[in-house]
Amino acid sequence: MSATFIHLNIHTEYSLVDGLIRVEDLITAVSEAKMPAVAITEQGNMFSVIKFYQAAENYGIKPIIGTELRIIEDEKSRVSSRLSLLCQNLAGYQNLTRLITRSYTECQSQGVAYVPKQWLNDYGDGLIALSGGRDGNIGQAILSGKYEHARLLLIEWQSVFRDRFYFEIQRTNHTGEEEYIHSVIDMAGKYNIPVVASNDVRFLTSDAYGAHEARVCIQQGYTLNDPRRPRMYSQQQYLRSSEEMISLFQDIPEAVENTLKIAQRCNLELTLGKSYLPYFPVPNDYNQDEWLRHEAREGLKLRSIPEQSNQEKIQEYQTRLETELDVIVKMGFPGYFLIVADFIQWAKAHAIPVGPGRG
Repeated sequence: MSATFIHLNIHTEYSLVDGLIRVEDLITAVSEAKMPAVAITEQGNMFSVIKFYQAAENYGIKPIIGTELRIIEDEKSRVSSRLSLLCQNLAGYQNLTRLITRSYTECQSQGVAYVPKQWLNDYGDGLIALSGGRDGNIGQAILSGKYEHARLLLIEWQSVFRDRFYFEIQRTNHTGEEEYIHSVIDMAGKYNIPVVASNDVRFLTSDAYGAHEARVCIQQGYTLNDPRRPRMYSQQQYLRSSEEMISLFQDIPEAVENTLKIAQRCNLELTLGKSYLPYFPVPNDYNQDEWLRHEAREGLKLRSIPEQSNQEKIQEYQTRLETELDVIVKMGFPGYFLIVADFIQWAKAHAIPVGPGRG
């Protein structure tokens, strides 16, 4: 990689809450800026992954897949902090999908999905963690003057991610950024933790800030001129060029260099266009193809009773059935039909109506 800065924290329109960037526009802009890689970190979801991955591959750009999570201390807590996770490999991708799924099914409150910190002990492998800047739990502790607590939090993250934990630093014109940066630079030196720069990107160009604020107001239920509304974003959170980021962090060059190192560590390859179905268990003497044929033939026998005296009609049915089965087996869908048959049979056995529709 010849570029000197890689964006590792970007929310697209798929973040729903606070992103404005269209995936196609992002990849075009990254390509024009001659950046060889880019990451997305949607807030609490992975909705854009396939579209992003395909678009980046088409442009010869390395796609780095990640998510920004809302981390809480336990399942009862709703005081959250930010943590961005980037997939190093397929194991990391699978762990991230598990975390997000559990967050929505087990720890959702008023439409917001949270991840209890202890879950990461089970799902941390294959993931690189960015601390969340001043909005991460370490940043929150530092800005509250709780330096010892910040140190203990760092030890916890190190135990989960080991050499895959980075202090994320940003200069986007927000209160407390420099205080946070000075503290984590000191901690980084003491505990040998690398720092990495990001721009917490929400829109492509600075003049899109107004449109982004309008979107945020719609989501939060405020009007733009409401003096009470929270101002959570700044006009600086656009897709800065490599040159701008190098200049912005010229006093901490390793924070820029580490974006490249992280990009080199992330090597996720997805296989698209191939169907993956759960394996349907069948009797030991059969494989899935054979069992589907067996079940279908037995089913035809039961349905052919009214036609028993008409052997010509039954032969016509059998010929048609074998043709249909050959097509299903050739396409690799026996498992799908067995799965669907299983829940339909269960529904009928439990007096649950089953419609005649498709799909």
